[in-house]
Amino acid sequence: RAFGCQRDLGKEAADCPTLPRTAGTMSLRFEVLAKFNRARAATLTLPHFECQTPLFMPVGTQATIKGLTNDQLEELGCQIILGNTYHLSLRPGANLIDQVGGLHSFMNWQRALLTDSGGFQMVISLHATLVSLLHLADITENGVTFQSPVDGKAMLLTPEESIQIQNKIGADIIMALDDVVRTTLTGPRVEEAMYRTLRWIDRCIAAHQRPEEQSLFGIVQGGLDSHLRDICVKELVARNLPGYAIGGLSGGEKKESFWQVIAQCVAGLPEDKPRYVMGVGFPLDIVVCSALGADMYDCVYPTRTARFGTALIPEGVLKLKHAAMAMDFRPIDESCSCMICKHYTRAYLHSLVAKEAMGSQLISYHNVAYMMKLSRDLHNSIIDGKFPEFVQEFLKKQFPKGNVPEWVCNAMKVAGVDISMCCSK
Repeated sequence: RAFGCQRDLGKEAADCPTLPRTAGTMSLRFEVLAKFNRARAATLTLPHFECQTPLFMPVGTQATIKGLTNDQLEELGCQIILGNTYHLSLRPGANLIDQVGGLHSFMNWQRALLTDSGGFQMVISLHATLVSLLHLADITENGVTFQSPVDGKAMLLTPEESIQIQNKIGADIIMALDDVVRTTLTGPRVEEAMYRTLRWIDRCIAAHQRPEEQSLFGIVQGGLDSHLRDICVKELVARNLPGYAIGGLSGGEKKESFWQVIAQCVAGLPEDKPRYVMGVGFPLDIVVCSALGADMYDCVYPTRTARFGTALIPEGVLKLKHAAMAMDFRPIDESCSCMICKHYTRAYLHSLVAKEAMGSQLISYHNVAYMMKLSRDLHNSIIDGKFPEFVQEFLKKQFPKGNVPEWVCNAMKVAGVDISMCCSK
């Protein structure tokens, strides 16, 4: 059976009224300042902060970045924090957050916030496998029913409920509820999810009560099927949303498929709107996606990997638990100016990571500092007309032997960035 889009809602939604196709007044301004082929540097002006793109957003699931204070995040140049709608609605609850003036007031964060829809809690990435996060998750046309991890009760999350919760939380950017499937899944379920995502965006638009204060982004779905991705891009663009996200990736698909989906979706999205690649946090992926024209990224990777004693460095990663670190009195990264690299040695951090919470906190600080600097360097290199040189230098450090992955070479060719000098013959 073919699953219809908004013009053919199918039996499940046949009785639904005609819904609006636009998001109304937008509380967002996006200005492209400079470009190199597809890559672009822009200013994203939101109610609480003026951001520079490309940018990375640390994930603060329950209104906090583990191990870091808000003052530290500001110090590091963090522009937007991502909050999790599902978890915030469970604890402390959307009504309580609303009573104190929204999440900005509740967590005392004066810069921008983005909340996801809660839909990704249907599935969670675990290495290359996607598994159910919660027991008895049931997806229907009405919404998603979860078994609450707090009290075991069934919780129905509809598109309307997701938006109502996010309106109460009050983030600058809110995400539409989408039907999420495993990245590597094929067959009719992918088509069903994509068309349901389109039907749900209309319900989200209709439910959105604060369009002048919060910008609603739609999410492009369609798995690895280029035809479905094309349909979803065109239908979402027709709704004239403030911004667009590319979802359903970083879940175990091959990197060749990953970059091709990014390139395809970015090419079909408007030039004057921000493009957000969801769940992407590896520095190499961010550089490639930025070359292809994406603007925004989020992931738990920098802070999660810190809790396992791994630090991000220009050459890749530094595993501070390794025995070799015990007598290494250099900083994590001699080129880094962050507080951790100024004051602590690898040996000291090695002595902490296995036993003391302070170890993961210090490495988290450094890793977020690394990601913020990466964002600034991407932005500034495009502004200064030196983006190819930045990419070349980045790849030479990551792959000093010239063994740049083939997928990166292919993506950069499409992006129009010459990296031949970085690759072994």
